[in-house]
Amino acid sequence: MKKIIATVAAIVLAAGAAFAQDMATLTEVYNSAAALLEEGNKAGALENFNKALTMATEIGEEGAEILAQCQAIIPKISLSMAKDLVKAGDYDAALVNLDYVAQVAEKYDDFDTMGEATGLIPQVLKTKGASQIKEKNFAGAVETYTKVLAEDPTDGVSSLRLGSAYNALGKTEEAVKAFEAAAENGQGEQANKQISTIFLKKASASLKEKKFADAVENALKANEYSENPQAIQIAGQASQMAGKNADAIKYLSQYLELAPDAKNAGQIAYTVGALYQGAKNNAKAKEFYLKASTDPQYGAEAKKLAASL
Repeated sequence: MKKIIATVAAIVLAAGAAFAQDMATLTEVYNSAAALLEEGNKAGALENFNKALTMATEIGEEGAEILAQCQAIIPKISLSMAKDLVKAGDYDAALVNLDYVAQVAEKYDDFDTMGEATGLIPQVLKTKGASQIKEKNFAGAVETYTKVLAEDPTDGVSSLRLGSAYNALGKTEEAVKAFEAAAENGQGEQANKQISTIFLKKASASLKEKKFADAVENALKANEYSENPQAIQIAGQASQMAGKNADAIKYLSQYLELAPDAKNAGQIAYTVGALYQGAKNNAKAKEFYLKASTDPQYGAEAKKLAASL
């Protein structure tokens, strides 16, 4: 009986010694993690805090205090490391880390850190997108801003940048949709100017290709989004070349109203005068010839024609 009692006692003493050793090792690992954090070695500190967390979990109740401390510090170190990655411009790694931080913080009931990490994700995506546009990685910027807008479709600035990226890729239909979304969400002036420029380029290309109806249509769309004298001039030129002189008079007269001090104002006035004369409206022809009378190139001829009417 005495031998049995002695054996049981030996087992208990051995277990107690092993437990004490485990606690000592746990404390050593935890203190090492704290020292590394003090030195600014966040990666090393995080590795050791995770080791300490695993050990404390295995020990159970006696390791509860260190377990709680590890759970409190691990999300915060991870968040700090993610922020460092943002500063370094490694946005992809930062985004991966922020996802990890949000998951770990939620697991350990650190909802403040979880909220901060979750809130940083769209900001990092926007910074990444802006960087991609600067680097002319327009396809990448499209992908990035599409992710941003999937979470917040009302982000007008991101829609504006998405439109710019699409436009740079030559995807004008997608660009117009993005700019229209931007206009609906507080970026109307800039977005409409961008759309106007897209249609102005289409109008100019159509005019060169002698697709006069398309040129007029695109020019009027350009002016619809943002008042654009150049677009109205193209509409007038296309109409004249298509033989639609009444429309040409209308649009070129409108151009002169929008841009009375333009360098080519005298030339346009002379053209309108000639169109009116061709329509046998001499009074209007004389009016526009006189407007062209001071033009260095067309002035002398305009005066002669005005005098003859």
